[in-house]
Amino acid sequence: MKLYEHLAKEVFAKNGIPTPPGRVAMNPDEVAAVAKEVGAPVAIKAQILAGGRGKAGGIKFADNPEQARAVAKEMFGADLKGFKIDRLLVEKKLKIENELYVGVAVDAAAKQPLLIASASGGMSIEEVPEKDIVKRPVDVTWGLYPYAAREAVQRLGLTGTPAKKVADIMVRLYQIFRAYDAELVEINPLIISAGAGPGQEEVIAADGRLNVDDYALFRHKDLPTTDEGTALEKRVKAIGLAYVELDGDIAVMANGAGMAMATLDILSRYGGRPANFLDAGGGASSEPMAQAIDVLLSTKPTAMLINIFGGITRCDEVAKAILSVKNSRGIPVPLVVRLVGTNEAEGVRLLKEAGISAYRSLDEAAAKVVAAAGGAK
Repeated sequence: MKLYEHLAKEVFAKNGIPTPPGRVAMNPDEVAAVAKEVGAPVAIKAQILAGGRGKAGGIKFADNPEQARAVAKEMFGADLKGFKIDRLLVEKKLKIENELYVGVAVDAAAKQPLLIASASGGMSIEEVPEKDIVKRPVDVTWGLYPYAAREAVQRLGLTGTPAKKVADIMVRLYQIFRAYDAELVEINPLIISAGAGPGQEEVIAADGRLNVDDYALFRHKDLPTTDEGTALEKRVKAIGLAYVELDGDIAVMANGAGMAMATLDILSRYGGRPANFLDAGGGASSEPMAQAIDVLLSTKPTAMLINIFGGITRCDEVAKAILSVKNSRGIPVPLVVRLVGTNEAEGVRLLKEAGISAYRSLDEAAAKVVAAAGGAK
């Protein structure tokens, strides 16, 4: 579960990590009130469960409360990266001397936490060259000792007061990681400000991210739950299926997460651009599948690929779902079906009688749907 920035910062503040003065606002008048309370200029930040807000226009600035109100009126209700903005975090604008990245994540390969830091803060860590990233594995039995944090800070080239404060924040960040059963906790950027002068520098978490392991939420009943996902993703989740929006034009449905991922990879290999990830799961009946096909069609794709390898899922049920949609509402885009497994012969027969061909080879099906969508992009 991902927490909104303002909720992550509440956790940071409770654990001794400095954050900017401010609070969340739910309407333009509240934004103006907070701006007056903390003192302008202020940063006004959209609260959505996605990164890259700054580049997408989700962070704006205002020099006085009235300007903050006007900016808020433009932002509330706007669509940002597939999310509707319904809350804004209003904070005192910081004077920045330096920006760092600090985070703790789960290293799945090593099966242990990993401290990650970089002197190139303010940008996605994935965009930072590997040579500019400091990584230090953490033994979960012993945790992150202060000496290890100081060592990491030295590799960042920091000295004096900022070095001491950043090392302390690293230790506190790891403590949060452990206490909240996190998958990821990060500050990007971690700001170094001049403060009152040399030796008085301030180190402040200008942003915050905290992702808690869903399977550990029963241990954290004090945390507010957040409903992640776009409106369309929530709609498919209500059906009981796993769905993620992508930026392509070929709608995809497959049974099983691994099968769905393989389908996306093969489509890309043939030059296609998947519009989504949709895992229909094992054993889904025809009605949920028909609803899922409806959802895919609502995204107005150029073509659709349904890839089913039937084990628990029965191919004839898949065929009935496809025909249910075709007969009741129509399928206005080219449809390519790959159908293999349990009750395959019956499923293929039902589709063939309706004029729909089913393929056994995924490569052949992928090539067909890419061609139907207009060829490689």
